[in-house]
Amino acid sequence: MKRTIETDEAPAAVGAYSQAATTDSLVFTAGQIPFTPDGESKADAPIADQTELVLDNVRAVLDEAGVGLDDIVKVTIFLADIDDFEEMNETYATYFDDEPPARSAVQAGALPKGVGVEIEAIATRS
Repeated sequence: MKRTIETDEAPAAVGAYSQAATTDSLVFTAGQIPFTPDGESKADAPIADQTELVLDNVRAVLDEAGVGLDDIVKVTIFLADIDDFEEMNETYATYFDDEPPARSAVQAGALPKGVGVEIEAIATRS
């Protein structure tokens, strides 16, 4: 059965979607962008700072669903500029241990609200 996830520890959805949806075995986060939980945009921050805030938002949504970063099996990263990949990757790597999830990273034509990075994740319940 599908259940939606919502937490005040991450920015509220800005459209017709949930922060995450879960089944008995999987959690799918919506794309998280660099907004604080109270909705303040950090789109002008360096990509490393944006990535950190986005991953903190992903963690908050997963926490609400009862799973954590270690439960992520797949991540998709959207970058406004693929030239930001190395800086994003340095920050991203600090969030995962020796067994990071599968990952795709692509340059998107444009991201919501003019941000530099958006990240979505799929996690499994053990």
